[in-house]
Amino acid sequence: MNNKKAIRGWLMYDWANSAFVTTMIAAVMPVYYEKVAAKNLGGNLPEVYWANTSSIAALIVAVLSPIMGALADYTGSKLKFLGFFAVLGSIASLLMALIGEGDWLLASTLVILGTIGFAAGNTFYDALLVDVAPPDRRDRISAQGYAWGYLGGGVLLAINVMMIQKPALFGLPTEGNLRTQIVFLTVGVWWLLFTIPILRSVKERKRSEATASGTAISFTQALGASFHRLGQTLRQFKRYPELLKYMISYWFFNDGINTVIVMATIYGSGIGIEMNNLIVALLITQLIGFPSTLLFGRYAEKLGAKKALNVSLAIYIVIVTLGFFMENATHFYILATMVGLVQGGSQAIARSIYAELVPPARTAEFFGFLTISSKFSSVAGPFVFAIVAGNTDSSRIGILSLIAFFIIGIILLRFVNLDKGKREALVGEDGGAA
Repeated sequence: MNNKKAIRGWLMYDWANSAFVTTMIAAVMPVYYEKVAAKNLGGNLPEVYWANTSSIAALIVAVLSPIMGALADYTGSKLKFLGFFAVLGSIASLLMALIGEGDWLLASTLVILGTIGFAAGNTFYDALLVDVAPPDRRDRISAQGYAWGYLGGGVLLAINVMMIQKPALFGLPTEGNLRTQIVFLTVGVWWLLFTIPILRSVKERKRSEATASGTAISFTQALGASFHRLGQTLRQFKRYPELLKYMISYWFFNDGINTVIVMATIYGSGIGIEMNNLIVALLITQLIGFPSTLLFGRYAEKLGAKKALNVSLAIYIVIVTLGFFMENATHFYILATMVGLVQGGSQAIARSIYAELVPPARTAEFFGFLTISSKFSSVAGPFVFAIVAGNTDSSRIGILSLIAFFIIGIILLRFVNLDKGKREALVGEDGGAA
């Protein structure tokens, strides 16, 4: 399928759900959780409970993703699953408006549900890239998805920050929690509203197992078949050696990217940068990321996806090195700009490369594998940071240690033959049958 309406619908979902990450995960909810929902816990328990909330959500997503991916591929229902998880995340965001003082358990539960909706929905969203984009345009369209995500998340975050800091402009009270609770409502409405285009305009390929006979199958039958296919995938990974090599490389450099995202605010706060400056820097990253990711997609088409990815990872090495010397908010703004230049582009190209290396009929299943493996591998970056920073008593050396993840990723990427990997994916179509 290759039509503009389907592509626009696919792009709008990144615009829709990125608001959850920027407002709920990165900027507003963490502060609200500590200051309001977990206010009565005392000590550092709010931070501990927030970390546990994130860990539980990640674990559930890691377990669900390959199962849901296999089931969606078998039944030809990636869109249905995406719609379900989008509604789940949207409703969780809307219900966060009910969180008041001491409601840490409700807050944790809703954040877990929202994170599951976001991450599981993205498994099916990523897998639909093959259905909406022809091979020669996947790099550019994948980059456009990230770009629209940056813009959508950044636009709503800017509005949300104004609602909190300048409530009078929106007719909101200056005291109490109401303005922040309304912010949570806007995320739920935004996510739900802009999910409609992808559900209306994208059509996916149907799986032959579920449709060829013309006989309806039960959920139990589909689930059983999905587990069988999941076992087949585990056994047949040797059929896709280039994909396997790429996944190992991806685990390293993606862990480095995610750790930069996760540790940036804590690291900046630790060296004395004010929270307002940290939020402004996040907005800079979002807004710079929109045009930069679009340009990066074009750059990848001309230079080649692998070379473009290597360039972005090399820039990350520069960013981490400069982070070691960072002293003030101006430096943080500069680094936020540099991250905005390459973050979306590197993630988009990494996604489109992966899409080229998986069997076209099993994209959701293989993207589920990517989700679960990257969830578990993402533990390494923060762990290494903590070990190095703890043993050296220096967060600066801890941040510098992340260079290793990018260097190892670049080295391993050199051994991946993308052309060979694409041929392996086509030969392995439909369970590895030649």
